[in-house]
Amino acid sequence: MKLENEKAPEPQQERNESGKSKMSRRELLKLSAAAGTGMFVGMGGMGAFMSFSGILKSSSPSQEPSPAAKDNQTSQTSVAGSIPFYGTKQAGIATPPQKYMCFAAFDIVHADRMKLEQLCKTWTDYSANMTAGKSVGKANLEGLAPPDDTGETHELPPAQLTITFGFGPTLFRKDGVDRFGLAAKQPDELVDIPAMPGDALTEQESGGDVCIQACSDDPVVSFHAIRNLARVAQGTAKIRWVQEGFLSAPDGQTPRNLFGFKDGTANNELENDQAMERYVWASPSNNPLWMTGGTYLAVRKIRMFIDEWDQTALQKQEATFGRQKESGAPFGKKNEADAVSMRHIPTDSHVWLARGTGTKLWRRSYSYSRGLDATSGDLDAGLLFISFQQSIKNQFIPMLSILAQHDALNKYTSHLSSAVFACPPGAQEGSFIGEALFR
Repeated sequence: MKLENEKAPEPQQERNESGKSKMSRRELLKLSAAAGTGMFVGMGGMGAFMSFSGILKSSSPSQEPSPAAKDNQTSQTSVAGSIPFYGTKQAGIATPPQKYMCFAAFDIVHADRMKLEQLCKTWTDYSANMTAGKSVGKANLEGLAPPDDTGETHELPPAQLTITFGFGPTLFRKDGVDRFGLAAKQPDELVDIPAMPGDALTEQESGGDVCIQACSDDPVVSFHAIRNLARVAQGTAKIRWVQEGFLSAPDGQTPRNLFGFKDGTANNELENDQAMERYVWASPSNNPLWMTGGTYLAVRKIRMFIDEWDQTALQKQEATFGRQKESGAPFGKKNEADAVSMRHIPTDSHVWLARGTGTKLWRRSYSYSRGLDATSGDLDAGLLFISFQQSIKNQFIPMLSILAQHDALNKYTSHLSSAVFACPPGAQEGSFIGEALFR
């Protein structure tokens, strides 16, 4: 990332923040570069992160922003490879998914509302700088104190960095206590996901008062964003859990998950403004005012038993998913994008059960790997499932409940962590993320 006093490169066409344009996503995908694969060894707080292979679709900037994207553009100066932080909706939700993700959940370590509000202001300033490819904080010319910016992205472009914030249920009320005087503003939708059959959740890797999702096309840029936001929060917030992820696909094709199946095809059905309003963005009729233009995030870390899966016959693998492995086509069809015929799909398959709920989620999931399981010696890898939806109660929980009880995939997976967050609308220049919540 460039220092603030360095000359920025000539602006190029901005990436469509809303993720929609007159071109189809298939056409957009043909413009994208093949995604890479990166690996960071270790896992312990901010100490290390891990990346591996791919889940959702990645695409390049459209030639002309859609009307929704134009509404989100502000006077914020942009540089090549940047996505503005400021806008009517937060970037990193409908934005076409980048190659790398770093997701962190934070605990607020005090009960001072003014300090929490000030942290949100500082995080907003830092995020606007980093997404624009600038350094954070103030220059320390004398060198008598540690620099504000950790420096590992100096001279790197912003790499389409987006930073997305969400507020968890415990920010409003924890152990029955209204910690910051915000309990009356907690949305009815912001409820913890109940225990599910087969869950193996770790408390320390679940929940959180605040979440930050940093996505970019460079793993160092994503890491840098979380590192610097955590550093400036010292004394006010600390990281509760963190996970890095990655995705990859050849040009114009849907990425495959670590089981080798194409993953993300169903998102095509939500790639228009009407569908996003119906299934993703919070409805103003049954949400507090501060959530207008926001959405609800659900995240589940899912361990995939890769070694066992690799010993499973192809026919059984396909019956488990309900799609053909090579083409991605639903059973009884030839092409990936063909309409699903429910009568051709096993009733315990993942596709049949997910479709049977009659609702849709906007998926933005990433694969992860944490090396080897010290106990079993197997690969410790899987999926950080992230979805955005209008209703946790009416969309996510009903779908998860059915899948948890009947999905044939359950034999090969285990849910290790779970959390939900309310993602407010975007911030405008001169304001800060979640400002309406504090007013």
